[in-house]
Amino acid sequence: MKSPNTYQSIFNSCVEGILLVNKGEIVLANPSSENLFGYKINELVGMKIEHLMPQKVRKSHEAVRSNYEKKPEPRQMGVGRDLVALKKDGTTFPVEISLNVAEVDGVAMTIAYVIDISMRKKAELELQRSEEQLISYAAELEQRVKDRTKKLNEAIEGLQKSNKNLELQIKERIKAENEARIALEREKELNELKTRFVSMASHEFRTPLSAVLSSVSLIGKYISEDNKEKKMKHINRIKSSVGELTNILNDFLSMDRLDAGKMNVAGREVLICNFLHEITDEMSELMKKDQSLDLKCSTPDAIFYTDPQILKQVLANLISNAIKYSPEGERVVLEVELDKDDLLVKVIDKGIGIPKVDQKHLFNKFFRANNASHIQGTGLGLNIVQKYLELIGGHIKFESTEGKGSTFILSIKSLKNE
Repeated sequence: MKSPNTYQSIFNSCVEGILLVNKGEIVLANPSSENLFGYKINELVGMKIEHLMPQKVRKSHEAVRSNYEKKPEPRQMGVGRDLVALKKDGTTFPVEISLNVAEVDGVAMTIAYVIDISMRKKAELELQRSEEQLISYAAELEQRVKDRTKKLNEAIEGLQKSNKNLELQIKERIKAENEARIALEREKELNELKTRFVSMASHEFRTPLSAVLSSVSLIGKYISEDNKEKKMKHINRIKSSVGELTNILNDFLSMDRLDAGKMNVAGREVLICNFLHEITDEMSELMKKDQSLDLKCSTPDAIFYTDPQILKQVLANLISNAIKYSPEGERVVLEVELDKDDLLVKVIDKGIGIPKVDQKHLFNKFFRANNASHIQGTGLGLNIVQKYLELIGGHIKFESTEGKGSTFILSIKSLKNE
């Protein structure tokens, strides 16, 4: 049998806000709920639960609470509608709330589990904005094609009326037809790109968001010590899903900044081997069971002049791919060599490899190889890597055999000579 101290420890360490409420009055609050609402220790105790809500909904909530207390039962609030909570400093934030009932010292009380869903709301807003921008851009391009086609038709009609130089007329007609054909092909390509984007974004965002929603719902049911392992499993699942969403948004933001030419290059001297050790230490957290990440640096004291932030983005992307597409127990190797002013880097894995038929498309936006459809990804990573390398005077090539692994080879020139 667990001691009271054990349950108190669980209550205090829970990452979700937990409030114990008796007839609308807060009688107990864990540290997470105090941090969530911006109150000091024990400051919530004795406060009416309505004080944690915006003024305009307090009165109506009292009636809802009264009805619930007459017939209490486990309930999840906020599904299909937005709930907003009020902090001590007057600011509000979106929440999901689950209710349960428990008898404490012979008194029936309500347990409220409160979760801050600001990150999910932000991710949904970013997705909506990205879709709106792409649709707007597609409409603009479609209008440009129409305008260009209209002008070309007018030019052809003018040539026909003048009929002064038949040979010139024929040449201009052919030119106009070719330009119209190219514009049409570009329009088709854009429509295909838009379709692939909407399909990819819908799937890649829906999957982690669904995982977060289901895990949050299940966590509220695991309040006993016996369910601690299950609870941690769902907490880790939420963290992983939020990480996936962050990576997707980072890919979209990087693509947008690169396409808009908003990336600035800031070169400086880097002690290259130490720099790479830091990157591999960070990336080791992504490794699967029994995987290893080995760094081979042939010139330990070498200094290389480059933009470290851009180089870190490039290597982090390639290393995470190598880990993601390799099975458990496999080794990922990062080989580095400095040859005069050229930095040579190889990222080697023994993963699923790239099918021969897909290799020519590998650096295209939103492209995923046929054998990678079951693995999370946006299809933007390698396109972003290629553009980042162009900014710092580098290029990339690869060697790969399906089922045996891949080697990505980078050659980067020192920015000091640029």
